[in-house]
Formats: sequence, structure tokens, C-alpha cells
Amino acid sequence: MPLNIYERDLPRGPANFEALTPLAYLQRSAAVYPDHIAVIHGGARYTYRQFAERCRRLGSALAKAGIGIGDTVAVLAPNIPAHLEAHFGVAMAGGVLNAINTRLDAKTVGFILDHGEAKVFLVDTELGGVAAEALKHCAAKPLLIDIVDALGPPEPRLGKLDYESFIAAGDASYTGHWPADEWQAIALNYTSGTTGNPKGVVYHHRGAALNALGNLLAWDMRSHPVYLWTLPMFHCNGWCFPWTITALAGTHVCLRKVEPAAIFTAMKAHGVTHFCGAPTVLNMLVNAPAELKAGLHKGMSVMTAGAAPPAAVIAAMEGMGFDVAHGYGLTETYGPSVICAWHKDWNGKSLPDRAALKARQGVPYHVLGGLNVMNPETMTPVPADGATMGEVMFRGNVVMRGYLKNPKATDEALKQGWFHSGDLGVMHPDGYIELKDRSKDIIISGGENISTIEVESVLYQHPAILEAAVVARPDAHWGETPCAFVTLKTGQSATDKDIIAFCRENLAHFKAPKTVVFTDLPKTSTGKIQKFILRERAKAL
Repeated sequence: MPLNIYERDLPRGPANFEALTPLAYLQRSAAVYPDHIAVIHGGARYTYRQFAERCRRLGSALAKAGIGIGDTVAVLAPNIPAHLEAHFGVAMAGGVLNAINTRLDAKTVGFILDHGEAKVFLVDTELGGVAAEALKHCAAKPLLIDIVDALGPPEPRLGKLDYESFIAAGDASYTGHWPADEWQAIALNYTSGTTGNPKGVVYHHRGAALNALGNLLAWDMRSHPVYLWTLPMFHCNGWCFPWTITALAGTHVCLRKVEPAAIFTAMKAHGVTHFCGAPTVLNMLVNAPAELKAGLHKGMSVMTAGAAPPAAVIAAMEGMGFDVAHGYGLTETYGPSVICAWHKDWNGKSLPDRAALKARQGVPYHVLGGLNVMNPETMTPVPADGATMGEVMFRGNVVMRGYLKNPKATDEALKQGWFHSGDLGVMHPDGYIELKDRSKDIIISGGENISTIEVESVLYQHPAILEAAVVARPDAHWGETPCAFVTLKTGQSATDKDIIAFCRENLAHFKAPKTVVFTDLPKTSTGKIQKFILRERAKAL
């Protein structure tokens, strides 16, 4: 086919094309705002000039250690400056950052190191014991670098190198490796692996750069936000916020532990404007002691995602003066890539009605190509009636490259031109999606589908309940019935009969739990309740 007039003599070259990469965001902020505070950690302060120099030194040191294009650098650390710097320095050397969940057991960490073929392993000393045990479970022998954080324990040490000495040997003027192909891998994130080994989700520079911008557009963020790191950086690379906040020349306020006292203290001390967290984190703040909340400034923006937030939790946060944004996504979509975009005319509604609207997952990010709720068998969209359930599907630049070394799982997840999320939801007439359940979590009782999210939302309205999760319990007559696992608030009391009666008052009777268990809820490190554990408990009842 002959070239058209636009292709014939208008070539692509270095003057008019450059691969997208979030590395550009650090370069710009360091050049434009070199003296603006980039990082706060305890008493330490780094300007953007210093932050960029530290990232370049890390990239240079990694390159000297043999890291090149496609080599994996694993990190096991809390939300500290070294972890943030790894989000830039590793890519500068051409490497792929594998930020590992800090709450995983040693055997799983060992599997990840082997599967990802880690060549360098950065380990915070607080996690040195887990890392040492993990190395016994794997064949990989990565270069070990101990991160001795000023706010963490000095021991145990695993290797002969410490992070500060390692980067000190790097070149502060290192220009780094910029990808010629934006499809080049930038990060490797492992799914939770609730059944079998976790899968390695591969991100590319293009998706990371775009979703970082998607965050700031969807959240309507302005220059120089002060961002508190309550969300783990290992979780979908902190939902791409290491790159988002840097693009805006914002201030990263690091936080080793997610605890109410530390969170509220940091908010007040540093004038925090934004933070992210799973609904369990929000629930923790809502139920924190009143003395911790005293003196808190109003208007802080919080994005919640990771699990469907109960409307009652959103209402309680907004009642405290927070502005809640609800995002939705998966590890496979670079974290949140859907937002419950707000309409001004909704402001006139009551707080409960606003919270119910905000509990919906919403509409695509500007950078997400396609979002729909579809029948997975026919691949046709379900009616936009807010009632007909289908599978939520994504497509576009912020969908993963695929699963590392797992072509079968990749093909299955990306079949027919869409990423199949496994989440069940509905499409509302206004084009907003709302999750109803994970496909594996839906309860089918007497032939009727019961959304566990709907039942949980009612449970969270009970004044004595702190946390709740609902799973299916086998039943000889109905096939399955809802079983509620609940944690009560301190000083509160309720019986199973009280809770069942409350649900029957607020739900169709067949949706109300038939069984209530009082217990602490098992969670992942990102705050998601581990329903597979609860399902096993329900079977044993």
C-alpha cells in the first residue's frame, strides 16, 4: 500500500518523538523547582535537587553493579525515602522495580525473588529476618543491600553493603537510561496469590507515565500537593503516586507505619493536603480516639480504593471534614484507573445520598481507553439499568503488558481484546459502574444472587459494628446462605440476633445473614479482607 501524504515526508525522529516515561517528571521538577521540598522523613528534608541527585546516584550505582535493561531489582521496605528513590533510580539504570509486599511470609518472598530473577535486593533492616529466611527458600543469589533507615532498627544486616554507602559511590550527574521503547518494562508487581503462587504483573513505561497523569487529572490536583504515604508503595507502585506527586513537584511525607497517631500527627505537622488508603484505613481513622483528631484541618483530600467502601464509612470521613474521592482498579490496571467523578448538582443532596453516590466506582480515567460491564460469554454490554450484572472489563494503555512467564494466564485475562477483571458489577443509566462482587464471592441462595457488598454496606450502618465481611456458607436446603463475620467497636455490644434483625429491617429477608460470627477479620497488607480464609471458616461452622 502506498504511503499517504502524511506518512510520505513527515518522518518520526528524536526532534518530534520521545518514548513516554515517568522519569521525565523528576527531571522537570528538579529543573523547575530545585529548592522545593520533595521528601520529608522524620527530621530529614530533601529538596528536589537533592532528591534527583540521590535517584541518579542510585541509578548509577546499580548500573555499575551490572543492572541493565530488563534486570529486576527487588525492594522489601516500608514507605521510606529509599523506596521512593527506587521508583526512579532503578528505571534510570534500565532495570525493573519489584516492590515486594512487606507482609508476605518468607516462602512467598522467596518465590517472588526466584520468579522475578532478582539481581539486586534492597532490604530494610526491620524486614531483614523475613528476607534472610526467604533467601533460604530460593535459588536466586541477588546482591544484598541493607537499608538502614534513621527511623528503623539498625539490625539485622544481610549483606556487606548499606544503601547510603551504595548510592554515595554513584554519580550524581548520571544521565541514566531512557527507554527508546515505551513498551519497555518498568515495574513488576505480584498479585496476592490467594490460591497458588502469586502472578507477576508487568507494567511498562508508557502505562506508568499515563496513569500517573491520570491520577492528577481524575483527582483535580494542583501543583505542590503535600502527600502523606499511608498507602504502601509496594501496592501497584503506590497506585502510581510516586510518579504523580513528583510530576506536580509535590512533597512526599514518608511514613514507616500506618497507625492513627502517626497519621494524625503527620497531617497536622506538615499540612497534608492528600493521601490514599483502602477503606479499612479510613475506617481506622473514623474510629480513632477523639484526642488524636483534635485540631485537624478541614479539606484534606483522600482517595480510597482497593475494596468497595461502605457508604457509611465515606459519610463518616466526610463528616470529619475530609473530601473523599472513590477510585477503582486492580494491580493489572496500574492501580485505580476508574473514578467516581463528582457532579456539582449532587452537592445539594443529603450526606447519606451523597455517600451512596460516591460509593459507586464510576467512570474511566482520562487515560483509560475502555471500561464496560459485559456478559463474559457473549462479550456484549449489559443493559445500563443499574440492576443487570456482568463482568467489569478494561482496555487501553493502562492495562498491564501481561503476567510474567505465564502466557496461559495472560491470554485468558486479555482474551477478546479486553482485560477480564473477575469483578461483577452493574452499569447505571448515567454511565457509572458499580461493583456488586467478585465473581468468586457472589452468593447464590435458592437460585437468587446475593451481593456480599450490599449486605456489608448494611452491616456497616449498625452502630456497634467496626468491620464486617460476608461470605457464602454451605446450606443443605438453600445451597448457600450469607454468613457475616463482624468485629465490634470497643465498648459496644450486640448479639447475632440483633444483627440479623437489623439486616432484615434494611434488606430483603433472603439477603440477611443467617449466621453471624464475632471475630477479628484477616486482611492483606493493603487492607483487603481475606475472604478465602473466611469462606473456609464458614464451611467448618
